[in-house]
Amino acid sequence: MATSAMPAAFLGHGDPRNALSDNRYTRAWREFGASIPTPRAVVVVSAHWYVGSTLVTAMPAPRTIHDFYGFPQELFDVEYPAPGSPDIAKEVAEVVKPRWVGLDRDGWGLDHGAWSLLVHLFPRADVPVVQLSVNALEGYDEHFDLGVRLAPLRDSGVLVLGSGNVVHNLGLLDWGNEEAGFDWAVRFNEQCSKVLLEDPERVRDVVHHSDYRLAVPTPEHFLPLAPIAGIAAATRSPASTLVDGYVGGSLSMTGFRVG
Repeated sequence: MATSAMPAAFLGHGDPRNALSDNRYTRAWREFGASIPTPRAVVVVSAHWYVGSTLVTAMPAPRTIHDFYGFPQELFDVEYPAPGSPDIAKEVAEVVKPRWVGLDRDGWGLDHGAWSLLVHLFPRADVPVVQLSVNALEGYDEHFDLGVRLAPLRDSGVLVLGSGNVVHNLGLLDWGNEEAGFDWAVRFNEQCSKVLLEDPERVRDVVHHSDYRLAVPTPEHFLPLAPIAGIAAATRSPASTLVDGYVGGSLSMTGFRVG
């Protein structure tokens, strides 16, 4: 049992090749993993499990899912053999009641939104991991409420991790623009960061920002931020920026730590 609350975090996972890269983002992830006590388990809310229900993986040995194409073979060769935990999955389903979370015993696993981060956070793959879906039928407020309900898990040594991107517009990516963000991407990212750090209950208001439609053309990469904001609000825990930056103009790599 942990003696103090485990932090929560949101990390911008970006390009799957970060799983094999040594750059300032992956170094920040490794430093974060090394800075905290070893969790009892990790609950990952990943943008890449975007389905019409709220589900949690409940198998003892989740498979490594290579949910991408057009990347080098070495990425498809990556395996992240962390154990799952049916018991932690049941804890998740219990703590969020009366909301319903279904137990997925054989359908999913760990997609690259999860394992591309975890290979840096916990490279020995010795911490149990369960993955929580992003519900395509629900919006920001429901995912924020989910975080509020998940918050007590931190007191028992569970790390709650959101994996997505504050700004994620693949249609406008400019691969020749390696590190700068487009003006609209910077404006939205900075406003979202400011609100999360100062008043996490107000993160929902960024949907009215003039650049929201460009920054968030589809919601799946933004919604994993909502449970982390919910945890910050529910526990009145301070949030801080772990790392910040942009890829291709229209993709932000911002990461936050809560607590």
